[in-house]
Amino acid sequence: MTPSLRSLPSVDRMLADPRLAAEPRPLALAAARVALERAREAIRAGIDPGDPLELALAELAACRRPSLRRVLNATGVLVHTNLGRAPLAPLALERVAEIGGGYSNLEYDLDAGARGSRQDHLAGLVRRVTGAEGALVVNNNAAAVMLALAALAEGREVLVSRGELIEIGDGFRIPDVLTRSGARLVEVGTTNRTRIADYERAIGPETALLLRVHQSNFRVVGFAEQPRLADLAEAAHRHGLPLVDDLGSGALSDLGDEPTAASSLAAGADLVCFSGDKLLGGPQAGIVAGRAELVERLRRHPLQRALRADKLTLAALEGTLALALDPERARREIPVLRMLDEAPAAVRARADRLAALTGGEVEETVARVGGGALPLAELASFACALEEELSALLRTGEPPVVGIVRDGRLLLDVRALREDEIDEVAAAVAAARARDA
Repeated sequence: MTPSLRSLPSVDRMLADPRLAAEPRPLALAAARVALERAREAIRAGIDPGDPLELALAELAACRRPSLRRVLNATGVLVHTNLGRAPLAPLALERVAEIGGGYSNLEYDLDAGARGSRQDHLAGLVRRVTGAEGALVVNNNAAAVMLALAALAEGREVLVSRGELIEIGDGFRIPDVLTRSGARLVEVGTTNRTRIADYERAIGPETALLLRVHQSNFRVVGFAEQPRLADLAEAAHRHGLPLVDDLGSGALSDLGDEPTAASSLAAGADLVCFSGDKLLGGPQAGIVAGRAELVERLRRHPLQRALRADKLTLAALEGTLALALDPERARREIPVLRMLDEAPAAVRARADRLAALTGGEVEETVARVGGGALPLAELASFACALEEELSALLRTGEPPVVGIVRDGRLLLDVRALREDEIDEVAAAVAAARARDA
């Protein structure tokens, strides 16, 4: 029989219980009120709400549980935007702990004993790995592009190929960034074919710069044409205009057909903008590198202060870039690069072990880079196939395990799982089956 509304305890009576009385009063009071409201809603719906005190204790526990949680990525997508993109290298994590655990010289020049700039800490590293004259760091690549456009082209025209007016995740579009920067978009060429002559015809007295946007999350194939970056740079410089190259993914070494910052600058780009948390394998950040005088104009623009990165981001990025100085070490220690390079046989061995621990079956799969990088790349991978019903149970367990459901089965792709995470996944599967029993 469903209890009546009159049977519910008062707030004061609930707060008198020793378990709630031991809690900070504001938290206990809020939990009691939430619990009672939920109980009333259940009773009105003809449902037994259970013990209101237990509801309040559960609400307190939920308040204390972190919302941002570690997840085991069994999707086969290495740079998974929804799962936090690139996991950090141990050296990057060490730098975060060191800088975040105390004070630092974030904006203090230790040699001069005076105020310094946070932009100075990473500029040298970026210059070394890209060959640029100058560099600065902001909070993501969209911010880097916006800052470059605002500082160099506000109120004037920016020429972009129609084939490069891309949209990336969550409806983010290049034309919108241009508009917000205060620059005016001028489209040149067509969706599939753009030539140097198209840029030449569009250049006028109001043109501030040429913008090349790398098609990082898609490719146009077939009857398609885009000018070489070197030719585009030559055309821009012939008219006394800078060329800004939005690289997106941030590769610093050769990875498939992703252009590197160094190759872009060598081809004649005046500024390159790229992400820190995709193929670079670091934290979310936007990096601008290129001609010193242009970088200085970005540094002095009012938006730079609003878009700058915090000390923890700078610390993690410094650790990542330090690894990038040695490409071989970077491929061993930066997780995304290590996963990209891993031999299929090693991936298969992890899948075999997980299948043996869970009673699943090994299935060949194709892993993806993700994060809007290398869209055509297919990585041979392997998954442990389990019953589909485990999907939600694993996703809501502790730790959460996120896989993919396909053809009535749950596939736990192991390419993005470390060796030491296999036992955790197996334990999570056992716990999920126990909950489902």
